[in-house]
Amino acid sequence: MQFKPQTRIRATYMRGGTSKGVFFNLADLPPLCQHAGKERDALLLRVIGSPDPYEKHTDGMGGATSSTSKTVIISHASMEGHDVDYLFGQVAIGKPFIDWSGNCGNLSAAVGPFAIKSGLIPKEKIPENGICTVKIWQANIKKTIIAHVPITNGNVQETGDFELDGVTFPAAEIQLEFMDPADGEGSMFPTGNIVDELEVPGIGKLKATLINAGIPTVFLNAEDIGYKGTELQGDINSDTKALEMFEKIRSYGALKMGLIQNLEDALSRQHTPKIAFVSKALSYKASSGKDVDASQIDLNVRALSMGKLHHAMMGTCAVAIGTAAAVPGTLVNLAAGGIEREVVTFGHPSGTLRVGAKAAKSGTDWVVTKAIMSRSARILMDGEVYVPID
Repeated sequence: MQFKPQTRIRATYMRGGTSKGVFFNLADLPPLCQHAGKERDALLLRVIGSPDPYEKHTDGMGGATSSTSKTVIISHASMEGHDVDYLFGQVAIGKPFIDWSGNCGNLSAAVGPFAIKSGLIPKEKIPENGICTVKIWQANIKKTIIAHVPITNGNVQETGDFELDGVTFPAAEIQLEFMDPADGEGSMFPTGNIVDELEVPGIGKLKATLINAGIPTVFLNAEDIGYKGTELQGDINSDTKALEMFEKIRSYGALKMGLIQNLEDALSRQHTPKIAFVSKALSYKASSGKDVDASQIDLNVRALSMGKLHHAMMGTCAVAIGTAAAVPGTLVNLAAGGIEREVVTFGHPSGTLRVGAKAAKSGTDWVVTKAIMSRSARILMDGEVYVPID
């Protein structure tokens, strides 16, 4: 039997915020994979190393976690007034599936640097020293993200002293603006309520804030589901029954938000919605050993991604947290003290994060014009990825 040689494809391996993934310029992909379809999904699955029943991604570029099993495709802008299009794929680990339903807020920080490095940004727009503003069209959710990328001697500055909990080493700060962060074209609160009663068979009736901002998210009170809000990954991810409970609540939340038509559909929509639980500010020891004092934060938040508790906080979920905190009466706002605010600092398993958002009432709906947070990004490897696929 004759075997064909591997296919080589230009790619860049990048960290963005507390995530990392494989970045492609759309033009570098094989022609059949430059459009949505089974060929593109098959290629990207093989790049990452999924599906992997061992859940290790030994034979691929993935890291076998929701934070590291990611792919990004960047191309020239399709929308007027933007610089680039950004398409994100969340790759399942044990299943042959890529979820294209949402954005990755952490990897959003790497889009601007990648676009500059790849020549997708006109040279006249890049200062010799200063800040290059990159206007990004997020193609998954059809929203605008503005990245402010530091430039030194005409190149992206990656090193710096900006520290981000959940990332081991400091780097240069990249400020991100998520414009009109309500996901989709409907209301930011799809049920019309800032707090709903979510009835889940076998679990009971739970208070929940269901919000479309940054990424669709189901927020719960920690104490309502038997937690404090100070839990770390080992407290949740080693508990099979707990993970099953969260997935069941997430599925019913997705149904109530109108994201799916049947509960079974949640199986093919694992990236969204996210599920998170909140509590008032409590002191705890972060996964790094760092002490987080209640006086440093406004509330505690823990969030799950792709069925597991996240080691820090997803960037898009941080946008949801900041947005919900700005709306009086949401579970997030109440956990943070129930006061009007435009900035919130919350504790997560790896430490703390600060995010800003300004909310205003428009008729009967709440509107947030933008949410702001800082991340960092860095190229880890640049070259070609080898794929044993025709």
